[in-house]
Amino acid sequence: MSTPQLNIVKNQSLKAYNTFGIDVKANYFCEIDSQAQLFQLFNTDEYLNSANKLFLGGGSNILFTQDYAGIVIKVGIKGIRIDNNDENIIWVNVGAGENWHDFVLFCIENGLAGVENLSLIPGTVGAAPIQNIGAYGVELKDVLEGVEAIEMNNGLIKKFNAHDLKLGYRESIFKHEAKGKFIITSVTFKLSRVPTFNVSYGAINAKLEQNEIKELSIKAISDVVIQIRKSKLPNPAEIGNAGSFFKNPSIAITKILALQKAYPTIPNYPIDEHTTKIAAGWLIEQCGWKGKRVGNTGVHKDQALVLVNYGGASGLEIWNLAQEIIASVDVKFGIKLTPEVNVV
Repeated sequence: MSTPQLNIVKNQSLKAYNTFGIDVKANYFCEIDSQAQLFQLFNTDEYLNSANKLFLGGGSNILFTQDYAGIVIKVGIKGIRIDNNDENIIWVNVGAGENWHDFVLFCIENGLAGVENLSLIPGTVGAAPIQNIGAYGVELKDVLEGVEAIEMNNGLIKKFNAHDLKLGYRESIFKHEAKGKFIITSVTFKLSRVPTFNVSYGAINAKLEQNEIKELSIKAISDVVIQIRKSKLPNPAEIGNAGSFFKNPSIAITKILALQKAYPTIPNYPIDEHTTKIAAGWLIEQCGWKGKRVGNTGVHKDQALVLVNYGGASGLEIWNLAQEIIASVDVKFGIKLTPEVNVV
């Protein structure tokens, strides 16, 4: 079967390709749906002559602050296959362009446990390892077996195991030493037919009780996570946003003890005997930002971690708002917030 011809578009608007809905343009833009098309792209003048190259998944974790002087490639490689299995463990290989939540639903329907707490996270499967996505007590690293990627400077296929990726809190090598050097084409997950339920984090237990769920299942957990996320986070189809804009900062135990003298209710989650994680949304809310609007942008009324585009905001306006929030939290608490979103 022949590879479909690439369609490279000049001066393409990226408004439909980022969940903030920022209307910037890329010098060149194309979508690829196979490795063969990717290798075809590597030989085009548009790719070879572009100093800047950006690979996009669902555009749900990016803020464009200006037009992109280069080529933007949307990765649309699809496919879900079971690579191997034993009595209880199933290894599933997933194309980088698959929608993350659709993959989670596939797992729920097929009785594959491990990703149910990660329901309704926006974006694609290929973007998940870059960010080491996580929610409600579960992170991608808990179920990740490996990643297949193509090295951009030579076209070689490279396989990474989970250890190679140096996964941390919203961190991986793809945000540091391997940044801009690889294109993820598929991800392999190690899932289980025997679930280990994780319901202690956040509001999951309370929601299960409210729904009168007597018997736990991966579907029941997925359903309540979806309900919680929908109640707290705005739908990007209705209002532009990229989910949580900031990471929850980690600070020394000594610092939280000092802060608790002035703020006894400050939410924190111990990581180890020396470090604890602080709820960034709480810090932002204490500085008066929750629900505040600045021009066409602002902080969401229900979740202070979420910055929104009410319509017509530029990426630079949103970035300036983020800088103001960072500065105010630093002044009030002596804690410097770090964006979770990639700023371009």
